[in-house]
Amino acid sequence: MFKDFKESVKSFMDHDPAARNPIEIILLYPGFKALQSHRRAKWFLNHKMPFLARLISQNCARRTGIEIHPGATIGRRVCIDHGHGVVIGETTEIGDDVMIYQGVTLGGTGKDVGKRHPTVESGVMIGAGAKVLGPITIGRNAKIAAGAVVVKDVEPNSTVVGIPGITVKIDGERIDDLDHTNLPDPVMNAIKSNLLKIEELERKIKELEDDKK
Repeated sequence: MFKDFKESVKSFMDHDPAARNPIEIILLYPGFKALQSHRRAKWFLNHKMPFLARLISQNCARRTGIEIHPGATIGRRVCIDHGHGVVIGETTEIGDDVMIYQGVTLGGTGKDVGKRHPTVESGVMIGAGAKVLGPITIGRNAKIAAGAVVVKDVEPNSTVVGIPGITVKIDGERIDDLDHTNLPDPVMNAIKSNLLKIEELERKIKELEDDKK
């Protein structure tokens, strides 16, 4: 348990350039506090004390603005940056080395039973305000852009943007890195592609009309 605690502190240090020392993270970072509270809540849930588990979870939500259901499964070295508004549902499964930014929802659609929430594999990054909904799988090392809404499975090493989420490509190749300040726009790219095709057709029509003269 102490090893996991140290790894978690180091993960926050590695991901947040504003973090000056481990004590600051332990005492002041809401994301770190929420993850540690979740470990305690999970222990009570696993030992058949669901009321105490939910009590810990709800107290943490009031203090940090981060709501993690005690039933969620969270791996090692997960980092929740800032974190206010993060919601993680009961049947969510999160792997190791996952980065989650503020406002993220790992939730359900209201239509599923049993496994209702996402599975997020190791190495995934989920940008601020993104919504990942339903019993879908976000593949290893995928990146979800800020504000994206994802309701379908995402392949490993993919980058997803938009509403609904679309896997973006450049020159037919998936983008395996994500620049939040220069997000691809798949809709605009499709419009530009259609405009080029229209221009090409208009050129050919004009050539045919010129040949008839």
